[in-house]
Amino acid sequence: MSLPVLSPSAGLGLKPEHFRSALDARASGLWFEVHAENFMAAGGPRLAWLEAIRAQHPLSIHGIGLSLGGSDPVDKSHLSRLKVLVDRYQPALVSEHMAWSVLDGTYFPDLLPPLLNKTSLARFTGHIDQVQEALGRQILLENPSHYMPFRTDIPETEFLTEIAAQTGCGLLLDVNNVHVSANNLGFDAMDYLRDFPVEQVGEIHLAGFKADEALGDDLLIDTHNTPVSEPVWSLYQQTLTLTGRVPTLIERDSDIPAFDTLLDERDRAQSMLDALRPKAALNA
Repeated sequence: MSLPVLSPSAGLGLKPEHFRSALDARASGLWFEVHAENFMAAGGPRLAWLEAIRAQHPLSIHGIGLSLGGSDPVDKSHLSRLKVLVDRYQPALVSEHMAWSVLDGTYFPDLLPPLLNKTSLARFTGHIDQVQEALGRQILLENPSHYMPFRTDIPETEFLTEIAAQTGCGLLLDVNNVHVSANNLGFDAMDYLRDFPVEQVGEIHLAGFKADEALGDDLLIDTHNTPVSEPVWSLYQQTLTLTGRVPTLIERDSDIPAFDTLLDERDRAQSMLDALRPKAALNA
């Protein structure tokens, strides 16, 4: 079965309170992304309204619960439910995180960054191979946010490059995560992006952050509850010079504003994509 193709346009995270507005929206190229775990049900109104949205707009499914970097095996029940969801809605993209959230059967309510070493690399590649084989398709892997330094044997960009090379997965480049991590760990965001395997990027995320209440701007938190900041917009503009035109999502997971407010942010990303020549022209 041929999969739907997502144009290099801008999309929005889909929220229940915006169902009617999303269904009626007709902005050219608009697409929506949902968190897989919110729709792993056998039926009910949530699946019915997602079916209606899918009939009008392209869809991307973003997972947060597979714990691909964890030492525990991939939860086969979780993976089976994800496959049912993917098979039913045939999204253009499926993505997960370069993170872990399960240890010895205990689930943690966070996406924790992994150690970057050969053991972790083997764990990721094995789990991603398992997931892609079960789904019968490629997934994208998202770079994490960092809040404190820890010892690494392999630079993160090299780690991601190797995962993609060994598994054939694509990458989801979260520009806000790069900005937050660069601020918190004291590295140059553009140096990171220049080393990033941009040819594997299938989607970009933009989101908001907040400064820590105690430490202020010394520690930025990837909250997804504020508008995209001006520094992240600037970094996104520079990112596009490296990646070319890539489907770009505006994420907002709490303190949800009116649909039109999010659509304005989406339109700003769209205008930046429209102003860029196609990737083939950039590489000519």
